[in-house]
Amino acid sequence: MKRILFIIFALLLVVGCQEKDSTPIKIACVGDSITFGAGIANREQNSYPAQLQEYLGNGYEVKNFGVSATTVLCEGKQPYVNTDQYKASLEYNPDIVFIKMGTNAAANRNTDLRPLFGQEYRKFVDTYINLPSKPKVILLTPVRSFMERDHGDDIISTEIIPVITQTAYERDLDIINLHNLFGNKWVSHIMPDKLHPSSIGAGRIAMKLYRYLTLERAKKSSVVADFALQPVKEFNFHGFKGYEYDNDGVRCYIVEPHQAAKGNPWIWRARFWGHEPQVDIDLLEQGFYLTYCEVGDLYGSEQAVERWNKFYGLAVKAGLNKKVVLEGMSRGGLIVYNWAAENLDKVACIYADAPVMDFKSWPMGQGRSEGSERDTEKLLAAYGFSDKAEACTWSKNPLDHAAAIAKADIPILHVVGDADNVVPVEENTALFESRLAKYGYTLKVIHKAGVGHHPHSLNDPNQIVSFILKATGRDKNMCAYPVPGNEYRSAAGWAAGADWHVVDEDIEATLEGKKLRLLLLGNSITQGFGGNRAKVTTRAGKGAMDAAVGKDMWEAAGIAGDRTQHLLWRLKNGNYNRCQPDVAVITIGINNVTAGDAPRDIAEGIIACAKEARKQLPDTRIILFGLLPAGKEADSSVRQACNEIHDYLAKNKVRGVEYVNPTPWFVKPDGSLYEEMYGGDFLHLSGKGYTMWSNKIAELISE
Repeated sequence: MKRILFIIFALLLVVGCQEKDSTPIKIACVGDSITFGAGIANREQNSYPAQLQEYLGNGYEVKNFGVSATTVLCEGKQPYVNTDQYKASLEYNPDIVFIKMGTNAAANRNTDLRPLFGQEYRKFVDTYINLPSKPKVILLTPVRSFMERDHGDDIISTEIIPVITQTAYERDLDIINLHNLFGNKWVSHIMPDKLHPSSIGAGRIAMKLYRYLTLERAKKSSVVADFALQPVKEFNFHGFKGYEYDNDGVRCYIVEPHQAAKGNPWIWRARFWGHEPQVDIDLLEQGFYLTYCEVGDLYGSEQAVERWNKFYGLAVKAGLNKKVVLEGMSRGGLIVYNWAAENLDKVACIYADAPVMDFKSWPMGQGRSEGSERDTEKLLAAYGFSDKAEACTWSKNPLDHAAAIAKADIPILHVVGDADNVVPVEENTALFESRLAKYGYTLKVIHKAGVGHHPHSLNDPNQIVSFILKATGRDKNMCAYPVPGNEYRSAAGWAAGADWHVVDEDIEATLEGKKLRLLLLGNSITQGFGGNRAKVTTRAGKGAMDAAVGKDMWEAAGIAGDRTQHLLWRLKNGNYNRCQPDVAVITIGINNVTAGDAPRDIAEGIIACAKEARKQLPDTRIILFGLLPAGKEADSSVRQACNEIHDYLAKNKVRGVEYVNPTPWFVKPDGSLYEEMYGGDFLHLSGKGYTMWSNKIAELISE
C-alpha cells in the first residue's frame, strides 16, 4: 500500500512539474505609441512586442499594453493610468514588465507639467514593482526623436532620460538604453515620421530585448564585495551602480551590471571616463563589468603599465575574468597596447578609438599632427627622457609591438575618423595595419568618412559591441536564428498595403494545389522572377524562366529584404512541400552581407536554411547557390564577403544538398561583374542577368 501511495505521489509530482514548466513566462510591454506600434503596417504582427514574441517563442507570452499619445503625467494630456490598458496590465500579473515611457512627456503639450515627470514616473514604476507577482521591472529609455519642433530630443536627452536612469539606480532596476539604437542620423525607413519606428525599427528593439532576456548569467557574482579596496563613494552610471576607489592616490572605478554574465567578463577603459559611453552601457547590459584605472598623464610609460598590473591583480582576485576587453580612446591607445604587449595572455580583445599608436605623432607632432607641447613635456617626464631627441629613439611604442600582437592573434578593432588632424590615421592606425599585415594579421578598421578626431565611437555602437561579444565568445549568431521578416516598403516590389506577413501568406496561397518542377527560395533577387504571385508587382525574370523551365512549371518563393534567418523561419513554419517540387534552389544571404553580418555567421545561416529545406522537402532535389556575387569590383568589401562565404560553404557541405557556386557565371576574367547583367547597385539583376541565371538553372535541373 505504501508503495502504491508513493507511486501516486510521484506521478502527481511529475504532472505538477510538467504543468509548472509549461506555464509561459508572462511579459507585459507597457508604453505609449511606440510600444503600441503606431504607424506600423499590420502592427499586430510587427510591433516590437509582437516581434519579441517571435524571438522568444512558446516559453513566453508577450502582451502589448501600449496606448498612443499617453504619458505618466497624471495631469497631462492622456494619462496612461486612465486607460483600460493600464488596468489590464496590472491585472495580467506579469513576470516581467518592460516600461517604455517618457517620449510624450517631452512633447510641447506637456511642457508646463514636465517638472513633475520625475515624481510621477517613479510613482508609476513603483505600481508595477509592488504587484503581487513581484515582476522583474525593466526600464527602457526613449528612442531618439528626430523631430525638430515637438518631442525634441534635447529634452529627451537632458530631462527625461536622466530621470529614468536615476530611477533605475535608486530602485536597483534593470535598464536598457534604446536612445542610441538608431544612431544620430535620421534614416527614413527606420523611423518614417522621425518619431515612431517602422516595423524594421521595431524589429531592432525586439532583438535587443531578446538578447537581454536570454543572456547567460553568472550564478553568483560578488566582485565589488570581494574587491580588496573599500570604495570612496558610490555613484550612478547611466542607471548602474558605480564605485570609486582610491588606490594609493590613484583614482579607480568599477561599475557593476545588474546581472553579471557567466564568467564575469569586463571591459577596461583606458582614458576619458564617461566620454561617449554607449559601448560601455551596452556591455553593462550584456553583463560586463566596466572598470577604469587612471593613467592619463603617464602616456603608456612603464609606470603606467605597472599601475595597470596592480589593478589587474586586484580585479582578477575579486572574481573578474582572467581575460579583459581593452578600450583605448586617443592617448588611451598608448597604455592599452603597451600593457597588452606585456600581458598577451590576459587580453580577450582590443577596441581602440582614434588611438595614438606612436607618441612621435601625438603629442610630439613630428608628422602632420600639430601635437601638444604641454603634453609632450608631461610625456618626457613620465618616461624620464632628457629631451625630445631621446624620445624619438624610443622603440616601444604600440607600433613596435605589431609582431607580438599579430603572433598572439588578439582580435582588434579600430574606429577612426579619416579627417583626423590630431591623431592622423596615416601616422597611427594605417601604419599599424600595414605592419600587422606583414605578419599575416588583418586589422579590422571602421572608417568614418569626413570625421575628425571627435566625436569618438559610433552613436549606434552595435558594430563595436558585436565585435566584442564575438571576440569573447558571447555573440549569438542571429543569422541562424529563425524569425519572421519585417520589411514593409513599397519599393520591395509588392502590391499596395502589403507587408512581409501578407507576402509570406501570398506565397503559400500561390503554391497550394500545384505540382512544380522548380521552386526558387530566396530574397528580392529571387522574388524578381515574379512567377504567378498576386502580391508581386515586378516580374523581370518571368519570361526568361518560362522559356528555360516551362510556363507554370515553377514558382519564386523569394521575399524582398529577407535574410537567412527569415527564410529559415519560412521553411520551418510554412509548408512549401505542398507544391511537391522536383527541384528547389536556395539563393540567400546578400542582405545579411549588406547589413554587416560576419561572413562565417552568414554561411552558417545559409547552411541552416539548406538543412531545414532538406528536412521539409524530403523528396526534392535541393541545389544550394548560397548567394550571387555582388559588388562591381573584385576587391570591393561586399565581393570579398561573398567570396569568404562561398569558401566556407565549399568546405562545409550539407548532406543531401548539392552546392553550386554561381560566381563564375557573373564575373569577368578580371574579377569585375558583367555590367549588363546587373542593375546600377551591382546587387540586383537586369533582364540579361535573369536570362543567364534561368538558363544555368535549367541546365542543372536537366542533368
